[in-house]
Amino acid sequence: MKKISSLFFLVILLIIFSFAFVPKTFSDELDELNKKINDLNEALNMSKAATAPLESQLKSMQSQIAEIKASVAFIEKDIQTKKKNIDDGYKNLEKQEKILNHTIRDFYIKSYYSSPLLVFLSATSASEITQILAYQKAATDQDKAIITNIAISIADLEIKKKNLESEQTRLVSVKQNLDEQSSKLNGVVKGAKDYQKTLTSQIAQLSVRQQELLAQKLGSLNISRSAYSMGRCDSDLTNGRDPGFSPKFAIFTYGVPNRVGLNQWGAYGRAKAGQNYEQILRAYYNFDEIKGYDENIQIRVDGYSSYKLDDYVKRIYEVPVDWPAETLKAQAIAARSYALAYTNNGSGSICATEQCQVFKPDPKGGAWEQAVNDTSGKAMVLGGNAIKAWFSSTHGGYMFSSGDIGWSGTAWTKNAVDSSGSINSFSDLQSNAYDKDSPWFYCDWGARSQYNKTAWLKPDEMADIVNVLMLAKADSSTQKHLSQTDKPNPDGVDTWDSNRVKQELGSKAFNSISDISVSADFNSGRTTTVTVSGDGKSESFSGGEFKNYFNLRAPSNINIVGPLYNAERR
Repeated sequence: MKKISSLFFLVILLIIFSFAFVPKTFSDELDELNKKINDLNEALNMSKAATAPLESQLKSMQSQIAEIKASVAFIEKDIQTKKKNIDDGYKNLEKQEKILNHTIRDFYIKSYYSSPLLVFLSATSASEITQILAYQKAATDQDKAIITNIAISIADLEIKKKNLESEQTRLVSVKQNLDEQSSKLNGVVKGAKDYQKTLTSQIAQLSVRQQELLAQKLGSLNISRSAYSMGRCDSDLTNGRDPGFSPKFAIFTYGVPNRVGLNQWGAYGRAKAGQNYEQILRAYYNFDEIKGYDENIQIRVDGYSSYKLDDYVKRIYEVPVDWPAETLKAQAIAARSYALAYTNNGSGSICATEQCQVFKPDPKGGAWEQAVNDTSGKAMVLGGNAIKAWFSSTHGGYMFSSGDIGWSGTAWTKNAVDSSGSINSFSDLQSNAYDKDSPWFYCDWGARSQYNKTAWLKPDEMADIVNVLMLAKADSSTQKHLSQTDKPNPDGVDTWDSNRVKQELGSKAFNSISDISVSADFNSGRTTTVTVSGDGKSESFSGGEFKNYFNLRAPSNINIVGPLYNAERR
């Protein structure tokens, strides 16, 4: 019973602790996010301050809960043992019931009807009288002992039974409270973290005009979706050009913006590894079967004429003609599937650019035409319909579903690692990704003519980007002043230069960055944390917010173009 009391005491402490640290809700502020962003910053800081001590105690409390649960499990086992013993005791009493009844009757007779005078008259000698009286006393005492022992057993079993029922009732209550408090304790930190994540996301929102600026910067890079028309990424790690300053920093992105569906360079790597076209397609899409369609279906191309299904596919320019045959077959089936889905089996029209798929009026010929003939009429089908088989040149070792990149969710697109081996580091990615041979696999995007057409940044330029991010988080009302300084401000106000940003930040500002480190989730293919160091201090940011403000503030068209990126210092 002492264990039960201790459990109740610990559970009560847990209840008091959990209720004492339930984070305050800020429904009023959340209802007016767009008008009171400064309040959000305050709320975020308060939430983090309140959560920090709770997080430090969470592991200890979870350990205590685990110990309590172990004790409860022991008590449960002990109760089951007691219950079995009591049940066995009642079964034994049933067997002794007849003995008990007979013994009580004999004891009554011996106690009230055995007269010493009768013994005296019937005995033949004094010795016999003594023996008879002694025997009668012994028999009576034995009967009394049997009756007493059985009665004690009955009373003991009844007490044990009552105590057991009480223990069971209290144990049920303890277990219920324990489960509730365990759930509450885990929920406290999770709720606070979710709350902070929501606030951070809302604070990091850029203005509509700033988003337009980011889109323009990305568009100016002219990143092709097609492996056929892509040139070489002008990576500053491979071209050897010197910007004229050192040390220098650059951000390198894995892959190009669209990572949905067929990875063309990934298909190239898979074919070289021995995979056939169906294995390649099933790696990138979910579908029921590859079905043959009527070759007479007409595909109407905007700005051109209508073509029979396979004649249309023979005029698609998406991958180089000298690639492995299985890659060409996979691309032919993907192109055919896309055209059928896009035009609803020929009832609509399709564009001739990369917005759909690259079409030219002259057949490409050669191995491409052979691949089209070898897969004549074939398309991927899911639920009876051809799938809209998106594709792009280089995924950077990962494939994403359409819903992951902000499009409508689809059943035929996937989210997966696109590699021949496990990926636990950037080094693994460089070695094992199927599209590692793509010239756009690992690239720093953008360039400045005054620095030898490179994307390298100076330590103080990187510090300025970091300071802008810190200031935007500290006071979101300053965001409209924090765009890149070498272009007109998209919000029509003055753009603050690096000195003004440092002035606003005060002692928190960086003058120069000496190092940058990046952490990533290699299961999902996303940069999670960026940590910068300089001036004897360091700061960490989420991968998403660092990318946003890097792209907003970085000069010229220098860009991070995807969710997975790394930093280089030379």
